[in-house]
Amino acid sequence: MSRRASGNNPSVKLSKALSWLLRHGAEKEGFKFLPGGFLYVDSILQKPQFKSYTMDEVKAVVASNEKQRFHLETDEETGRLKIRANQGHTLEVTDLALQPLTSADQIPVVVHGTYFRCWESIRRQGLRRMARNHVHFAAGEPGQAGVISGMRGSCDVIIYLDLEKAIAGGLKFFRSANNVILCEGNEDGIISTQYFKRVINRKTGAELDLAHPVSDTRANEEPGGAVPKKGIPLLVPESADDIAHEVDQQRKQRSKRTLVPRH
Repeated sequence: MSRRASGNNPSVKLSKALSWLLRHGAEKEGFKFLPGGFLYVDSILQKPQFKSYTMDEVKAVVASNEKQRFHLETDEETGRLKIRANQGHTLEVTDLALQPLTSADQIPVVVHGTYFRCWESIRRQGLRRMARNHVHFAAGEPGQAGVISGMRGSCDVIIYLDLEKAIAGGLKFFRSANNVILCEGNEDGIISTQYFKRVINRKTGAELDLAHPVSDTRANEEPGGAVPKKGIPLLVPESADDIAHEVDQQRKQRSKRTLVPRH
């Protein structure tokens, strides 16, 4: 399904709206999280942007989400159905049911996916959690069994984390309910490059050197060192502040969007 087609799909619209609400927009919409980051589904469906949807449609979106972004359960006291996002929050959430990781033996491979447009900043300053509460990692390489979330499939740079060294360095890691590895970083929200085991160009498999910037040509090289075709855009390094500003602006734009009711 193309991006344009998926954007017109009511289920995709509902999934995106739930993601925004449960990760970023609950307070703006007048909600206060229940313990664990839950909201009652019937309360959500009373909001104008959700009134065209049903409880069954919410259940279907949760069940069909390939990355298992959401979790549904019945409140023991009220009997009402409630929903939460498993990770990805910018809002403070208590009791999110995160499993602490105390040993690298628990997860042999931990990777973070990013893009060449962000790489120069990361190479110089490390990974930042930006507007989110955590830096996200996948518990294995894309396509491996059990790896359903933690990085975008379009990423072109893969950072392999030395989890053992990072834990020994005092960083705290957690596993979410949908098997995403989360880390707040240090007191500044940063994971230093000293904890990178290796970094590769996902397209070519070439290893990137932390000590030297990646030129536009090297970033787009084909295997064997072939020169890229004309027309490939130049990769302009961005500072961490630039990227953080862009993320914040995108988050603000998303917060202004409302769903168009279906007819």
